[in-house]
Amino acid sequence: MADVLVPPEVTAELTQILSNLVLGDNDIRASAEKAVNDRLAQTPELYLLALAQFATSADTEVMRSFSLVLLRRLLFRSSAQRLSLYDQLSSQSLVSLERILLYSLLHEPASVVRRKTVDTVCDLATHSMARGRPWHTLQVQAFTMTDNSDPLTRESAYRIFSGSPNLVIDLQPESVLGALQKGLQDPQSIEVRLAALRASVSYLAASDTAQAASLMYPMLNTLPTLSHARLPAFLGTLTPLASSHPVLFLPHIPALLSFLPALLLPTVDAGPTPTVARPNPAGGGSMFTFPPAAPSTDTAIEANAEEEEVRRAALEFMVSLSEARPSALRYVDGWTAAVVRGCLEGMGEIPEDETEIWLEADPAEDPTDDTYPHVYEQSLDRLACALGGKAVLPAAFQYIPAMLASHDWRLRHAGLMAIAAIAEGTSKVMQHELGKVVNLVTPMFNDPHPRVRYAACQCIGQLCTDLEEVIQEQYHQQLFAALIPALEAPEPRVHAHAAAALINFCEGVERDTLIPYLDPIVERLLKLLNPGLADGTKQPKRYVQEQAITTLAMVADASEATFVKHYSSIMPLLLNILQNAHGAEYRKLRVKAMECAGLIAIAVGRDIFRADANAFIELLMRIQNGPADPNDTMLGYYMIATWAKVCQAMGPEFEPYLPVVMPPLLRAASAKADVSIYDEEDRSEEKEGWQMITMDGRSIGIKTSAIEEKCQAFETLAIYASTLGSRLVPILLACGKNSGTLTNHIVSATFSQLIDCIGAENDSSFLASLYKCFLDSVRVIGGPSALAPELHDGAIEATKRQLQSLADKRKARAARPAGELADKEDLMLMEEMEDFALEDMAKMLATFDTNHPLLMAVSSVRDLGLQLSQWDSEDEGGNDS
Repeated sequence: MADVLVPPEVTAELTQILSNLVLGDNDIRASAEKAVNDRLAQTPELYLLALAQFATSADTEVMRSFSLVLLRRLLFRSSAQRLSLYDQLSSQSLVSLERILLYSLLHEPASVVRRKTVDTVCDLATHSMARGRPWHTLQVQAFTMTDNSDPLTRESAYRIFSGSPNLVIDLQPESVLGALQKGLQDPQSIEVRLAALRASVSYLAASDTAQAASLMYPMLNTLPTLSHARLPAFLGTLTPLASSHPVLFLPHIPALLSFLPALLLPTVDAGPTPTVARPNPAGGGSMFTFPPAAPSTDTAIEANAEEEEVRRAALEFMVSLSEARPSALRYVDGWTAAVVRGCLEGMGEIPEDETEIWLEADPAEDPTDDTYPHVYEQSLDRLACALGGKAVLPAAFQYIPAMLASHDWRLRHAGLMAIAAIAEGTSKVMQHELGKVVNLVTPMFNDPHPRVRYAACQCIGQLCTDLEEVIQEQYHQQLFAALIPALEAPEPRVHAHAAAALINFCEGVERDTLIPYLDPIVERLLKLLNPGLADGTKQPKRYVQEQAITTLAMVADASEATFVKHYSSIMPLLLNILQNAHGAEYRKLRVKAMECAGLIAIAVGRDIFRADANAFIELLMRIQNGPADPNDTMLGYYMIATWAKVCQAMGPEFEPYLPVVMPPLLRAASAKADVSIYDEEDRSEEKEGWQMITMDGRSIGIKTSAIEEKCQAFETLAIYASTLGSRLVPILLACGKNSGTLTNHIVSATFSQLIDCIGAENDSSFLASLYKCFLDSVRVIGGPSALAPELHDGAIEATKRQLQSLADKRKARAARPAGELADKEDLMLMEEMEDFALEDMAKMLATFDTNHPLLMAVSSVRDLGLQLSQWDSEDEGGNDS
């Protein structure tokens, strides 16, 4: 630049600091970061301007880019104690900063650096306008740049319009539309056209002028002339607009249909259309051409990768538009058929040479999962959910029967997975054709290829979920006849998946429907769990054992008391696992065994379970009290849930174990959410039991396993209350007084159950404390309107029952002669505590409704307590006389 804004010694020092910041040595980099922070704290204006100027004068692209990124990050970094550096700059410094960046916009020779300048300029413009400081000079310069002879400068102009649409949103639409259309039709540069397309999308998304829709034709007209290498970026730019403003695209559907389907099926001749009655086209071949010809050169491989990227971009665009405006696209001739066909085609493209790897892999660590065409399966699912069965089923079953009859296992696999994918969205229509679907699927359990049999298990399992009860009730014979033999499939991946499908089946089956099949199911699951029961069987894979245990648990739950006959075969195996399965690799097996044993205990009842109860509980206590494993995110949840099951199975006999289970339960219920926040560049890798979300340029990690454990603790506390009743109160009182863990949110989540467990013999002060906690929690969450309806209704019903109980107690006392009352002072204290409870009940009811009808009942019950004092007065009066 012509004028030097900062002293050369500052520039020299900053150059050294920035050079140190990009070094790999942690100590040097940390020292440089401290130096930056120190200089900015002392003279922020000088060093920010020096940084901006360095972005125009540094010798290398790397350092100029780094300077711009750092400037952008530092300008608006703020804390609770201090304003952002931008807000500390004087007007003169702001003008200087803006002038430097505008200079870089025009004169930076490297495209990668120019784009960093654009990002910084857009940030500065957005924050300036948010503070009431419009940047008119940028506005004028950006429009001027659209006419520049340099393509990089024109591209930068449209990038600015895209990154900061508020610059142009209030201008005359004619001038804005003219500039954008000129960029969309740029004769020299695809990059300019892409930048103009992004700017047009931003403008349309922010604009409410009807004239803006005139941009749609020139926007869409950028597509047909593009090479396949460039199409994905353009389609990806249009897709968010299709989701947010689908109505803009509706007039152009015919034009899109003339262009997009060819991108989904670039090399396929459709041939004759198959039907259910005639699944194979004339000549007996498939309408699909598989396997595709293997690419013979690096160029061919690259071309195939381009084709794949184009297909996925076109598919995402069409599915997103379908989801955004299903009513308009449901019956557009050719639209649904093209998307369905593209999805089915993509689903059949599984690498042929990965079968052996797939067979040997643990499902949780399957390397072939990265090459499986998930995107097509998920897109078909989304399309079915958006458009429904009337549109999607006919289009899908044009092809699925022929796919299931194909000589290529990948097409048979894809046909089955397609049925599973569309089941949810088309269930209302599919249930009327369910018999035909079952007849298509069940023969595939005898397919020679293991991945096809796996897909058959997946298909049936999904149908049992999405058409729950309908398929179980009407077709259980056909399904059991297919699934039970599949439990003996020679491949672990297949028989484990058959066991998984049985879980889905059992979740919607009537007990009487399951009972005739119980013996063969349990017999085969035991063989999967214990190789000693099957001669010549090698050690089963751990994931097979985990799945077998999970399925046994579900079968026990569904068959209830009928499961007694299998109890003696299964419970010793589960206890043996808990006794001997140590180490990190057995974490999942251990918790699944805990869960299964608990469900079996409930199913068979306490009389059968009693013989093993002590041994099971001792094992649970040993696991609970063992060394904590910070990497085990499952144990806490399953431990709490298993104790609840043991309580349900044992009933009142569980009471002696409450001192063991309650403290960790209440700690889990009281735990606060564990949240970690990372800057974008410091984002931590995702960990098991955590979920990462991105917000405002930061990554936020939430420990979901702890939240799940907390929810399970609430449910378990409610189970204890409903199972044990008043027996729970003493331990609750002790835990609440000793550790303060009986917090408001625990009470609010389980209020009605806790209130109902208060018996006639319990301390009324505990009743009062429960009402106080509940009322406090209601205030914390924002009042009664924020309370879940079931908690509100449960609180009212529980209060009715407690009022009746208190009334009955007070009436019973009133009916007894005064001479029979053993200790009047104790009784008066008891009634005083009851009055405290009644007072807190009234406060809660008044919070819900100042004229709540139960308030009269509270007053009536309180009046019943006056008679004891009257007796005392009469007695004193008699003594005086």
